[in-house]
Amino acid sequence: MIVNPIIPIWLMVIICIVLLIFKRKGAFNYIRQIIIVLLLFAINLRVMVANPEATTVTQDVDILFVVDNTISMIAEDYGPENDIRLNGVRTDCDYIMEQFPGASYSVVSFANETKTLLPYTIDTVTIANSLKTLKGQATLYAMGTGFEDVLSSLEDILDRDNEHFQVVFFISDGEITAEEELGSYPNLKKYIDGGAVLGYGTEEGGKMHAPAFAGDEELEELYYYDDNFERQPALSQIDENNLKSIAKDMGVGYVHMTSTSQIDTTIAEIQRQIEAAGTGETETTTNSYSDTFFYLLIPLIPLLAVDFIYYKRKVNF
Repeated sequence: MIVNPIIPIWLMVIICIVLLIFKRKGAFNYIRQIIIVLLLFAINLRVMVANPEATTVTQDVDILFVVDNTISMIAEDYGPENDIRLNGVRTDCDYIMEQFPGASYSVVSFANETKTLLPYTIDTVTIANSLKTLKGQATLYAMGTGFEDVLSSLEDILDRDNEHFQVVFFISDGEITAEEELGSYPNLKKYIDGGAVLGYGTEEGGKMHAPAFAGDEELEELYYYDDNFERQPALSQIDENNLKSIAKDMGVGYVHMTSTSQIDTTIAEIQRQIEAAGTGETETTTNSYSDTFFYLLIPLIPLLAVDFIYYKRKVNF
């Protein structure tokens, strides 16, 4: 079982407390209120459970996506249509998974903290769904971008007794906005057999529209005031120097991603490395993971309907 909260648990606890402060009159109404709050809390946890075990033929290849989920990754400068960078990331990761059938995949995201979203699995649908949960940060939670935490954590994540061919795709725009300098992590390369650092963004930069709170549907353009106190749109620009430095530490190449086809040469090289390493196939018993929140919607929807009727009658009276 995996817990992957949609919004931070501490914030959800505060929301639940606020919802319970305004107590409804009558025991039945208050019990219904408590149940609704508990269901909302459980849905926010986004519990994922393992599907029944199945025997599958897999490649002895582990592919790790390390994805920047900071606010700059929602900048709108990917591809000719100026799409959001993270949308480009999802498209490109889907394409990479198509090129390595039978490999195991895992996703690590980093923003204010580094999180393993999923352990290694051959279930590419689940991996794709986990990537869809990455939507950048809300403005009130963003604490700046730095790489010290994620690069230090990678040494622990990859430092394990594993005979599989380890591929790492480090995905970011390279922009540092936290009060730190990019350090050096040369030890990373001894854990990595292949991969690439994928850079997203442009030198011109892209505008960003972000919610103030996690889960808020309303997006606001980020801006700043210049020296003349005139409002200007905030732009996020790619920092390729940082990305190339990380690629050097990892012992892999750097690719500036402007379209999915940019990764083709790198994929072909990794495939050659895998073949040269003599990586074989293994019959393994594996688990995939499925969301469970929709089961909680079954009791929640009728309870909310009853609550709506309760308030409607209260307003009418």
